[in-house]
Amino acid sequence: MSSHKKMAVVVVTIAALSLGSTGIASAHPRSEEKRVAHSLAHDAKHAAKKAVHDAHHAAMKALITATIGLDAATIKSRLKAGESLAAIAGAKKDALIAALVAFKTKEIDARVAAGTMTVALATTKKAELTAHVTAKVNAVRGDGIGLKDGKGPKGPKGVRP
Repeated sequence: MSSHKKMAVVVVTIAALSLGSTGIASAHPRSEEKRVAHSLAHDAKHAAKKAVHDAHHAAMKALITATIGLDAATIKSRLKAGESLAAIAGAKKDALIAALVAFKTKEIDARVAAGTMTVALATTKKAELTAHVTAKVNAVRGDGIGLKDGKGPKGPKGVRP
C-alpha cells in the first residue's frame, strides 16, 4: 500500500473517531439530565417513605408511653437494660397488647382500603395478630448490637452442610 493511501486511511480513521466521540459527547448532557431527574425523583420517593415510617414510629411510641404511663426515655433505657415491654408494663401488659392489636388492625384495614393488601391476606394477618403482638411484647430485645449467643442470620456458627 502506498504512503498516500496509508495517510488517507489514517485521516479517515481519525475523522471517524473524532465525529463519533463528538456525537457521544453531545448526547451526554441529555443522559446526565435524565440521571439527575431520576435521582431527584428517587430521593423524593425515599423522603416520603421515610416520613411515613417516622410518623408510624412516633404513633407507636406515643401509644406505648400512654398505655404504660412512663416516658419514652425511661422505657428505652429499661429495654436497653434487658427488660421486655411486658415486664415494664407490669399489670398494664394486657392493656398494652390490646392497644397494639387495635393499632395494627387499623393499619391493616387502611391497607385494604387503599388497595395495597387483599382481604384474604388481611384476614390471615388479623388472625395471627394477637399472638404476634404478645410475642413481641414478651420478647427481650437487648441493645441490638452484635450477634446473639454466637448465632448469625443463618443459625449457629460452625461447618455448614
